[in-house]
Amino acid sequence: MSRYLCPECGYIYDEARGDAYMGFAPGTDWADLPADFVCPDCAISYKEDFTVVDEALS
Repeated sequence: MSRYLCPECGYIYDEARGDAYMGFAPGTDWADLPADFVCPDCAISYKEDFTVVDEALS
């Protein structure tokens, strides 16, 4: 599981934890978030702007 950082506000989406507020269950992969996903803290609307901060070890 990986974590993704919003470059605007520092919000981190953690695949292992999901985001209950946004309706994403624990274990929801970043790739499975909708294309129109927006940061819940600052509303940045481009998933490609988020950066990976931790990647799962294979």
